[in-house]
Amino acid sequence: MIHLYLLDTMSVPSGIPVPSAPPSYEETTGINVNYPQPYPTPEYGQKPDGKRMNPSPYVEQPSPMHNPITVQTVYVQQPVVFCDRPVQMCCPSCNQMIVTRLSYDSGALTWLSCGGLFLLGCVAGCCLIPFCIDALKDVDHSCPNCSTLLGSYKRL
Repeated sequence: MIHLYLLDTMSVPSGIPVPSAPPSYEETTGINVNYPQPYPTPEYGQKPDGKRMNPSPYVEQPSPMHNPITVQTVYVQQPVVFCDRPVQMCCPSCNQMIVTRLSYDSGALTWLSCGGLFLLGCVAGCCLIPFCIDALKDVDHSCPNCSTLLGSYKRL
């Protein structure tokens, strides 16, 4: 069986001195310890020429005025990334939590698809099919409450 004994500095027998504090920096390095000064150092309240002077009386400073502290809370809204689906966000115009309303507009991808179909021979009106497909159009996001345009998603 193994016994561990912990030695606490407070429980040391009284015959052994207990150190109270570590030595100061000057004591450990030997700086300015019993070293004669090349010139006399004046004591508190004494001028360097050795004459006594009256120490200035303690001047009490006025306590600072307790001014009320104004705290302003600033909410930083993360940038919203608009895509082809409705986005839940806080409308900056009416400050309401909303889900955006979508509207589709013909954009560059719609016109390029129409031109591509025309070049492939879809001349009899089939080249106009991209104007009927929402997946080829740009998307505008607006607020359902105040109808403010919040952002757009461009396909191309």
